[in-house]
Amino acid sequence: MILVEGTSDMVAIEALAERRGVDTDALGISLVPIGGAQAIGRFLDLFVPQGLRLAGLCDAAEEGEFARGLERAGLGAKLTRADMEQLGFYVCVEDLEDELIRAHGATAVECVIEAEGDLGPFRTLQKQPAWQGRPVEEQLRRFMGSGGSRKIRYARLLVDALDLEKIPRPLDRVLTHVT
Repeated sequence: MILVEGTSDMVAIEALAERRGVDTDALGISLVPIGGAQAIGRFLDLFVPQGLRLAGLCDAAEEGEFARGLERAGLGAKLTRADMEQLGFYVCVEDLEDELIRAHGATAVECVIEAEGDLGPFRTLQKQPAWQGRPVEEQLRRFMGSGGSRKIRYARLLVDALDLEKIPRPLDRVLTHVT
């Protein structure tokens, strides 16, 4: 079972599993969006006593929340990131979108956005005073995080477009941990 903060993380892992030919259903692997890092403790309280093989993915800003949840569930004390990884819980630098943008490079991400017909709205965001002059990678993260389900849609699109040799480490490792 893989516990993730939200739906976009789940979609990205599903897309990677499909690309690698991993049948999560046949392997009994469930992907569970927990609705935010603050819920990790509640889910660990539910699943740890069942003895399920668990893994997880979180953003860097939520690493402490995940570590505390794992500690409260009796899975360690004063957990470092390396300790969390031994348990199958991986941390995205910034967030999953940041990982995917860095793996692709900004130009390649813009090509995906253009193919989806979203380049115009992205250019509009870039012209906004708050976003002018900022690194394009930050602009891309903001763009993906706005507009309703855009984050979910681009999670799949970016994983699908990525060279399998360039899969971000946390995404790669969390799936590998449970297979």
